[in-house]
Amino acid sequence: MSAPGDDDPPLEGRPIGRRAFFGLVGAGLTALAWGGSALRGVSSASEALPAFVRSAVPIGDGWRIYAVNEPYPTFRPATWRLRIDGLVRHPQSLDHVALRALPRAEQTPDFHCVTGWSVPGVHWAGVRFADLLAAAQPLPSARALAFVSAETPYVDYLTLEQAASPDAMLAYDMDRAPLTREHGAPARLVMPRMYGYKGVKWVQRIVVLDRANAGYWEQRGYDRDAWVGDSNGL
Repeated sequence: MSAPGDDDPPLEGRPIGRRAFFGLVGAGLTALAWGGSALRGVSSASEALPAFVRSAVPIGDGWRIYAVNEPYPTFRPATWRLRIDGLVRHPQSLDHVALRALPRAEQTPDFHCVTGWSVPGVHWAGVRFADLLAAAQPLPSARALAFVSAETPYVDYLTLEQAASPDAMLAYDMDRAPLTREHGAPARLVMPRMYGYKGVKWVQRIVVLDRANAGYWEQRGYDRDAWVGDSNGL
């Protein structure tokens, strides 16, 4: 079975090479360390940069919200469905109520971005993948999951073994409230042992596959297995 993206046209735009990306991020982090006028100077200078560069430079406190194709997708509860298909016996289409009715899991891990910043103690609630896939019944040939975002062309992959990690989930709540639009409402992948670029937001489809492919950021130079502290040269 072909995976999402196999037949897509060539990627467009100006991808940022890994060295360039980390150079830009380094400038942003240095400004954060300096504070005061230096931070304001970097913020002001960043306004003259192309949008794809500005989105890569972490400016400000707390979360840095990155997007690959603005504006953020809009969640409409009346029409939203999560499709689960591919190498399964029973394809599923879950509305938001049905998703939240599945066995609930909660956890409070730290969130790590490959660009060098972290958010400690993020409380997530959602569904473990064993419970999410139970009704679909993956076939014996199943080996991986593709997470397809409403923010095209954002797709990323986990092997089934990775998705079985005890802290992997499809989250619908963050810090004891429903996900906000900028954080991926209504559902996002959470994989705390991997860097945040694997955490696909605005998930609208999960495809069960026979292999994991290179996702959006991996096609732009990042490691496929984004283990925190043990990938991307870190």
